[in-house]
Order: sequence, then structure tokens, then C-alpha cells
Amino acid sequence: PAESPAPKATDLRTGNPVELTPDPSAPLAAFVFKTTADPFVGKLTYFRVYSGALRGDSQVYNAQKEREERIGQVFYLRGKTQIATTEVRAGDIGVVAKLQETSTGHTLCDKSRPVAVEPITMPDPIYTVAVVAKTKADEDRMGPALARLQDEDPTFHARRDPETGQTLLSGMGDLHLEVIIDKLKRKFNTEVATEELRIPYRETITRPVQRVEGKFKRQSGGRGQYGHCFINMEPLPRGSGIEFTESIVGGAIPKNYLPAIEKGIREAAEKGIQAGYPATDFKVNVVDGSYHEVDSSDQAFRIAGSLAFQEAAMKAGPVVLEPILEVEVDVPEAFTGDVMGDLNGRRGRIAGIESLGNGRQCIRATVPMSEMTRYALELRSITRGRGRFRTRFSHYEEAPHTVAQPLIEKHKRERESQEH
Repeated sequence: PAESPAPKATDLRTGNPVELTPDPSAPLAAFVFKTTADPFVGKLTYFRVYSGALRGDSQVYNAQKEREERIGQVFYLRGKTQIATTEVRAGDIGVVAKLQETSTGHTLCDKSRPVAVEPITMPDPIYTVAVVAKTKADEDRMGPALARLQDEDPTFHARRDPETGQTLLSGMGDLHLEVIIDKLKRKFNTEVATEELRIPYRETITRPVQRVEGKFKRQSGGRGQYGHCFINMEPLPRGSGIEFTESIVGGAIPKNYLPAIEKGIREAAEKGIQAGYPATDFKVNVVDGSYHEVDSSDQAFRIAGSLAFQEAAMKAGPVVLEPILEVEVDVPEAFTGDVMGDLNGRRGRIAGIESLGNGRQCIRATVPMSEMTRYALELRSITRGRGRFRTRFSHYEEAPHTVAQPLIEKHKRERESQEH
């Protein structure tokens, strides 16, 4: 077999390509190709030396982090056996424990010649599951354990979804994530269960309403509570968010109470209209109201604003919005028809087909997010493992009745069960 060429590297001072020579006396350039989390030893960093030698008990420079790392004992690898040594020379593979700054894809080098070896291109994760810790102790351990596993495996991502509050694990498929969940239990004594992915739906309105009243009045001995406002409400284009204005005349409501009304409206919108999802893309204008010299307060006007929003939104043709994804599917030509049929069955809209050469085609479509949660598994089945895809968020649009109604009914049942 032919000699493998040296990897591409860049001199970070000049930005020019640099040739790495497998000479132990040359300046150090070592590429980190793997990290593992050992529950007893801690973090293990695996590297290949392309130039120079990486010596134990020395200082090296991490090119990506622009920081120095302290190297302790270094080891050669012979299968699973680690053999202690004073240095790992050009052409060899070694391992070192407990590096603080270094991760997979980083380059360790001499500070006098900072170089970065071209990192390995990792595929983006294509399959996601939601997990929940089984106990409070598991929950406390889960964050650090997932961080260690991400260091170990660049194709594995973990994050908390700010929209749904779920912890999401993403990887290359169901088996990959099963292995991750098993590692959590085996190596970090952390048990998790999978749960259904929550889709970040939204709600909005479809028609304007005028002079809807919100009134909060309470008298229970001593000082009472009084807040009273009228609002107009109208829909805005997708992606506009919430707009708040006022056109009070004659001091019907003192200006200092308007922020409380806005706060009440925004808090109520966050709780949703019919289905319990945040409401968005509407404008509210406070047009009138009244106040009491003694009993009015920020709290009373906040509640009045909330009541006005709830009534106005129900009168303004509320609808559920669902997130839509842009999808690109790369498949062999023989499977194009089957894949397009499957996308149509997922309420997808085909935007175009492009020939990629080598007998492959790229299908572009927009598909609701709710239809894509297990797509990686379905595409693998349709194309016998030869299809690839990627997605990105596109926009929100009104969900059909068959999608919206079950969400509304589910929220109604949950609310009734809480009241009882």
C-alpha cells in the first residue's frame, strides 16, 4: 500500500499551509482524535504525533484554545494496554490523562510554532430523543455525565430545549443513542427514561377585535383592588411577535399603570389561548379604562390586562401554529419516487429535485416538524441505509384542524384535572 500523505495543517501566525514532517526533532504537532471519560481515571485524551515528540511532564500549546496545557505521564497504546513512556514520537499514537482544555479535534503544538491540523469532518446528528432523569440524584449527575460523553463523541449532542424544557439527545440513529443511554447507566450510574418529543407549537389570532374589556375589582375590608382597561387586538404577520401600544386620552388610566397592563397581557399570552402554547404575532392597543384613586395598583391592572387578553383572543379567531422545517434528502435515484411519496404522506410540500451526479438526487421539501421526529429511521428503511438528510427551521404556519383539535382537547383535559 502507498504511504498515507501527511494531514493538512495551517501556521496560525501567517495563515499559510505548513508541511508536517515525521521528524522527532522537529517542532511538536499532535492531533487529538479521541477523548474518553473514565469514571476512575477521569478524562483520557488520545493523540497522534505527526511532528516532533510529546514528552511527559511538559508544557504544550493548544492551538484552538490558545492556552497552554500541562502534560503529565504519557503512554503508548498496544491494543487496550497502556505502556508508560517518557515521550511519544512522530508517527506514534499515545494517550494522556486529565487534560483540562483539550477536546477531540484540537492540535497540541510548540508555542513557538502554533499550528492547527485540519480536523476530521464529523456528520451532523440526524436522530433526536428526549430523556428525563429517573430520580433527583440521577438528575444531578446527568448534566456533568452528558458533558463528558459529548467530549468523548463529537457526533453526539446534548442540550436543553428552551422552548419545551426537555433534555434532548441527538446522534446518528436509534442504536447510537441506545449506546449513549447505556453508557450513562454503566459508566456514570445515571439512569434516564425516554419520553415523547414535545413540538414547540404556537398560537395566534386571525381577525381583529375592538374594545374588549378587562376588569378586576375586589373589596374585602380595608383597601380594595381595582383595575379596568379596554383593548383592541389585531393579527400581525408571521414572525412579528407581540406589539403593545396605547392610545389613552383624557387620563382614563394613568401612564404609570400601562407597564402593568402590558405585563399582564404578555404573561397571559405565554400561557396560550386554547391549547396552552405561547401566543404570538398580534398587536394590542389599550384604548380606554378607568382607575380608583385608592384601590388601583400595578397588581390590579396586571390582572385586568390578563383578563382582557384572554377574552379578546378567544373572540379573535384563535388558531394553533406548527413549526415547519426545510428538508433536504440526498438519495440514490432508484429511491427518489419512494422518498417523495413518503414526504407527501408526511404533509410535506416538494420544492424541487436536483441531480447530484453519481446516480444521486437531492429532494428539497418543507415538512411539519411533528412529522419528522422518527424520519431518520424511516429513511434508513426506505433507502436500505443509503439515504441522508438534513433539516433546518423554516417558519410557522397554521396547523390543520386534525392537528390542532387534539392539542386543544388535551390541554382542556389537563386543565380540568388540575382544577379537580
